[in-house]
Amino acid sequence: MLKWIAALMVMAGPAAADVVGKVGVDWVGNDILIEAIADPEVQGVTCHLAYFDRSMIDRLSQGNWFEDPSNSAIECSRTGPIRIGQISRGPKGEDVFSASRSLIFKSLRVKRIYDEQNQVLIYLAHANQVKEGSAKMSISTVALAPEERLPAD
Repeated sequence: MLKWIAALMVMAGPAAADVVGKVGVDWVGNDILIEAIADPEVQGVTCHLAYFDRSMIDRLSQGNWFEDPSNSAIECSRTGPIRIGQISRGPKGEDVFSASRSLIFKSLRVKRIYDEQNQVLIYLAHANQVKEGSAKMSISTVALAPEERLPAD
């Protein structure tokens, strides 16, 4: 039971996203959605995540009701003065955003990794799957100004 609760918490994701764009791509109602995601631990950075959203007609015709494609694109930029809160400094980084892409087994995630040597925040959008990994990913970086840099550990 605890595993299911943990899985649901991961699907909920650490940050909320606001839909700022919606582009129709075909006659059956498939769309590309663009969401703005503010990093909850780094004030002054906003990421824009674009991904494919399947329509009900497409789901019926393809026979796959419960899954959206993993494809995504991300671009992050400085939207104000950067103030860094408590962030992970390890090479695995930490999730900034997560959204379910299937009923249980797949999610679309945005992970932040701090490159201390180069003083850069790296944002990686990728699919996370329980049974089979995916090579679909997109990356964006935000360089820190000297006054924004974290002191060395």
